[in-house]
Amino acid sequence: MRKQQYGVSIMGLLIALVLVIVLALFGMKVIPSVMEYRTAKGAIQGVARSGATSPQDVRRAFENRATIDNITSVRPQDLEITRDGNSVVIAFAYRKEIPLFTGVGLYLDFAANSRD
Repeated sequence: MRKQQYGVSIMGLLIALVLVIVLALFGMKVIPSVMEYRTAKGAIQGVARSGATSPQDVRRAFENRATIDNITSVRPQDLEITRDGNSVVIAFAYRKEIPLFTGVGLYLDFAANSRD
């Protein structure tokens, strides 16, 4: 009586390897944009907590943080600055195009405000 063998065939292994490589390449293209968004969101939240009240002060403080944190997708002119009672609310929104390969790209829409 023979025991049945279990395992992964070479074709199954190659298909899994191709899937892992495609996901890794996709991640390497998308993750930097998401990290920059999170950094920009943290910057506007920090500026809102810092006590800057005038739009010029807010933009200057954001520009300083953007220079240090290498935020290039959001400029100080792109910030929407409003008041909510005694606090300042800072918001931004932008679209990032990520080219994946010839003729195919990915659009990501990012939006954040300092209240979130």
